[in-house]
Amino acid sequence: MDASGALDSDRPAAGNASRTVGLPAIEIATLVRSGEVTAVDVVRAHLDHIDAVDARVGAFRAVRREAALAEAHAVDTALTRFAMPLAGVPIAVKDNVAVAGEVCTDGSSARDSGPPETRDHPVVARLRKAGAIVVGITRAPELCLYAATDGPGAVSRNPWDTARSPAGSSGGSAAAVASGSVPLAHGNDGMGSLRLPAAACGLVTLKPGTGVVPAEIGADSWSGMAVNGALATTVADLAVAHGVMAGEEPASPGDPGRPLRIALSTRSPVPGVRADAATRAAVDVVVALLTAGGHTVVRREPPITPGAAAGAMARWMVGAEDDAEHLGIDRRALEPRSRTHARIGRIVRRAGLIRPQTAARFRERMVSYFDDVDLLLSPVTTGPPLAARPWHERSFLANITANARWAPWTAAWNLAGLPATVLPAGVRPDGLPVAVQFVGPPGAEGRLLWLAGELERLQPWRRYAPVFDPTAPPAEAPA
Repeated sequence: MDASGALDSDRPAAGNASRTVGLPAIEIATLVRSGEVTAVDVVRAHLDHIDAVDARVGAFRAVRREAALAEAHAVDTALTRFAMPLAGVPIAVKDNVAVAGEVCTDGSSARDSGPPETRDHPVVARLRKAGAIVVGITRAPELCLYAATDGPGAVSRNPWDTARSPAGSSGGSAAAVASGSVPLAHGNDGMGSLRLPAAACGLVTLKPGTGVVPAEIGADSWSGMAVNGALATTVADLAVAHGVMAGEEPASPGDPGRPLRIALSTRSPVPGVRADAATRAAVDVVVALLTAGGHTVVRREPPITPGAAAGAMARWMVGAEDDAEHLGIDRRALEPRSRTHARIGRIVRRAGLIRPQTAARFRERMVSYFDDVDLLLSPVTTGPPLAARPWHERSFLANITANARWAPWTAAWNLAGLPATVLPAGVRPDGLPVAVQFVGPPGAEGRLLWLAGELERLQPWRRYAPVFDPTAPPAEAPA
């Protein structure tokens, strides 16, 4: 008997379980529910893969080996296993929501020695009830503020090119999925923090609309802008994870039963910034696929005003100050860039610049934008991901400038509280993935997932970064 309580004689051949590494989450769950493999062996195989690859990627702040094996054994022996949509599926959780028994640092080294959490965040509780096993806690930049994931002594790297960042702030979660360490990972999105890592790492994600999935992130979810979601390699996996987190019965997204009318906008909300040639080409390919599928694509710019951009920026600044206070972090212990961020946040808060009516008016305008179109198609980023480097050693100005130039298309939809999905749409000349974004009106999560699934069917993407691909022949697999 091992530490999980499983008997060696109760276990299928190790080779069966090792072949689950790289399978989609829904296939793993089917195998576990049928008893063809045990959750214990599935988790053990994924822990072995993490041991083999994570030193080169840096996705995890903590790996829960013994706890995960014990929790997997509990799934194997649960009478309800046969009804669990994620039975035995290894997942990773971003380091800014509570996992019982683990320290939540919100990416700050000032919290490394904080007390362990006594209960799960509601989203984590729902995932566990569905049978998912939390194998580790993933890295995030300090207070989840930045579009690259790094901190003192740790730089997370993009599995597609380890000289590049997996983006942020859910960069550790994206790196964990793209390297095959887990088939699904939790993340959240306050200014693009799910969509940017998905774009950087060739994954699919959905930022739900406000109120669809429990938020409860930090002090006040960045004044209501931040939401929880998942990163996955397939739309089917993403749909199940979203359903579980939303407290819904997981189901395949329904066909709308008619062609969609889709707006197209490639103009950057940030003046003087534009998408590169590879991004524009990927958008063109998606437009061609949509048109060939019978959908109508019309060019129409969303009314993203300077006031809306300032409203999102103000909430981002205040988020640093509020979350540091919420976590009991001495501001002097923050990284220099974060201290500046929080200091500006204090000024913004005292000046009364967080005005609910700003977000309400913008949301109203953006909902009206969708009166005669079903969805909006746009780029996500201007080019390849930022370099993997110790950005925490650079100034506040250097960080926010790099972030704004690379990722101008995401923040508006957090302020508006509208759902958005990002999916791979091609490959750059250097081999890195390139993505597009679709946005919809309130309640459009199912429509977004359906369309993402159609595009996945028409133009399948590579599910894992080539060097780390657990499904690749041995010659391509990591040593």
